Amino acid sequence: MTFVERLKNMMHVLYFDFWFQGFIEKNWNQLYSEVLGRPTTLFEMMGKADIWLIRTYWDLEFPRPSLPNFDFIGGLHCKPAKPLPQEMEDFVQSSGDHGVVLFSLGSMVMNMTEERANVVASALAQIPQKVIWRFESKKPATLGPNTQLHKWIPQNDLLGHPKMKAFITHGGTNGIYEAIYHGIPMVGIPLFWDQGDNIVHMEAKGAAVKLEFITMSSADLVNAVNTVINDPSYKENAMRLSRIQHDQPVKPLDRAVFWIEFVMRHKGAKHLRVAAHDLSWVQYHSLDVIGFLLACVATVIFLLTKCCQFCCHKFAKTGKQKKRE
Repeated sequence: MTFVERLKNMMHVLYFDFWFQGFIEKNWNQLYSEVLGRPTTLFEMMGKADIWLIRTYWDLEFPRPSLPNFDFIGGLHCKPAKPLPQEMEDFVQSSGDHGVVLFSLGSMVMNMTEERANVVASALAQIPQKVIWRFESKKPATLGPNTQLHKWIPQNDLLGHPKMKAFITHGGTNGIYEAIYHGIPMVGIPLFWDQGDNIVHMEAKGAAVKLEFITMSSADLVNAVNTVINDPSYKENAMRLSRIQHDQPVKPLDRAVFWIEFVMRHKGAKHLRVAAHDLSWVQYHSLDVIGFLLACVATVIFLLTKCCQFCCHKFAKTGKQKKRE
């Protein structure tokens, strides 16, 4: 990252820590305390976890060190595509050589403002592909004949269809991994939580183009879709990530099952837990050790200074006596 990007990254981390600890953490602490019937905290419960199953993998993540009780199982829900419902299959086949674009902002976003919906619909009407849009609000006035609206879609089966060309997504982890699994390039429109980070990762890996939902215009969306479809590098990079996802000695779901059963068999996995969970924050950051060493250095400097002052004073006194004599 550039200096400005690293600065922004640091500010985001600090803001999240302040926001989480100030407003969210206390709600979790209260919940755990009520459930367990004794005062406890979220971080105390997290520290007691024997195994962490992380729902990402190194096709999406950037390399970084991890502890032995961490296993990355991204894509554990992915599976080969099944046949589409006949009506949807007929619509997909009618796309000809242009293919199909899938647009979904996930299950948490049920609707959008009329103005934003018309911007999106206008853009989708301008591309030559057929479009399947997961949408539950009022039908946009600018909706084109090439676009079908559905309240529910078989997303994995659509992404695995041979005619699928691009995926317009909010960047949720499940959708990202289904697209990676099937090698589909993406246009990312992140909305909240981890979605922005996911899309930035895919953009850095050359498999996605990122847009801002609030500020994007119809032209921006058209250009982004055309870019990921017509520039072969996006499809190549998406397929490269797909090959990485598929090329694992054990499937992610099987690894997840293994580790869960491992903890059950051995009644925990204390031998994999890092000792940091048993340290106070002073010990964890070695503040007591640093303080002691600084005190030692300060003491040595103080003694050397006093010795020098004493010697200088002694020499000065001796010099004055010699002059008097």
